[in-house]
Amino acid sequence: MNASYAVIATGGRQVKVAPGETIKVDRLTAEVGQEVTFDRVLLLDTGGEVQVGAPQVSGAVVKATVVEEGRDRKVLVFKRKRRKMYRRSRGHRQYFTLVKIDSIQPGN
Repeated sequence: MNASYAVIATGGRQVKVAPGETIKVDRLTAEVGQEVTFDRVLLLDTGGEVQVGAPQVSGAVVKATVVEEGRDRKVLVFKRKRRKMYRRSRGHRQYFTLVKIDSIQPGN
């Protein structure tokens, strides 16, 4: 039986995923169209039965396909000190990888 959703750890964050969803994660070293696997599954729901990992669910794997790579919107970092005429403005655009979740395979 396929799982209905899972919580995976990727890029320093935890993301809830379900089959068919498209999610944005930090940049991965994979080409567009290539299949990637996320083996750090923290929680798994298999149609009502919830498995919580300690710290990970053993053997559980989330398979996904890379759809696109790109850069996110610009985030402005602005610093200032009042009455001192100190102002610094800096922008940052984070790289990301867009992946489509294909399947969630439960472990042991």
